Amino acid sequence: GIMQAANKGAYEAGGASVGLNINLQSLQHNNPYHTVKFGIDHFFVRKVMQTYASEVYVYFPGGFGTLDEFFEIVTLVQTKKIRKVPIILYGKDYWEPLLAFIEKTIYKNHAAIDEGDMTLYKLVDSVDEAYQFITANVSC
Repeated sequence: GIMQAANKGAYEAGGASVGLNINLQSLQHNNPYHTVKFGIDHFFVRKVMQTYASEVYVYFPGGFGTLDEFFEIVTLVQTKKIRKVPIILYGKDYWEPLLAFIEKTIYKNHAAIDEGDMTLYKLVDSVDEAYQFITANVSC
């Protein structure tokens, strides 16, 4: 899937390719492109490890785990518990309904977030858009 493709790219480029796998019987397995592997028992530990050194977050369509990780990171940035980093949501068909809910229900109807909170993430629909946003916002 997507995570293995990212690991493969880092591995083939000679970079570190880290696997943070939840110890579940059938959902996640190490892939052959990890240079460093961690087996983790609890989701919160995985999220802490992901926030430690990440320079950018790119979220692709996924399940509850993807949404959990996205909302955790955007909340940490919103509350200034971590430094502001680029947060990219890839795939308009998947993310637009959720972002519409956030804007209409959470922001407009309930005023539970500020208008600026909706600028903490960037919606893209192509690799080029994601790349342009990353290179404009990350100094590597």
